[in-house]
Amino acid sequence: MSAPIEPPPGGHYFDPAPAAASAEEVVEVRLPDVSFSMRTDRGVFSHGRLDAGTATLLRTAPPPPRRGTGLDLGCGAGPIALTMALRAPGLRVWAVDVNERARALCAANAADNGVTVTVAAPDEVPAEERFDVIWSNPPIRIGKDALHELLLTWLPRLAPDGRAVLVVHKHLGSDSLQRWLAGVGHPTRRLASSKGYRILEVRPAR
Repeated sequence: MSAPIEPPPGGHYFDPAPAAASAEEVVEVRLPDVSFSMRTDRGVFSHGRLDAGTATLLRTAPPPPRRGTGLDLGCGAGPIALTMALRAPGLRVWAVDVNERARALCAANAADNGVTVTVAAPDEVPAEERFDVIWSNPPIRIGKDALHELLLTWLPRLAPDGRAVLVVHKHLGSDSLQRWLAGVGHPTRRLASSKGYRILEVRPAR
């Protein structure tokens, strides 16, 4: 979890404007309690599939609150945001990504599935907005320093009783990330492990 990897042909999924040619594919998401279809595309994380880490988070995370405000941080095509909105129709859901193609896909997928999700670039979220829940499969491959900066930007915006639920693979630094989060004052515990993925619950800093 050190330096960013070299960009592949067409760029990274965390590039603001992907250079990869569009090639949409529809993915069927089937969870125990909700199901939906979503469009995916090249240049956006997890093209043509629901990645294993996100699937683990969606099957393991505690239910989102019925009211309040939720955040899908690094939304990609929107599987996390859509699941939050379907499970908690009274929750106001934000979906944030730097990738403009991801934001367009997420907004289209929300509309196609009849749920309300506010899709935005990071700097479009009002500074006063606070979140009762954050779910994220964070972009580990941006590198440790950039990842820490990302988390230190958004975790302080948790409501006093809020919590973030993150999924990180052990081979991509989940255990060291848990120690770092605790070290910067965010109580963090492992909720579950599955196939190498750790589900971490992060609370507001003391």
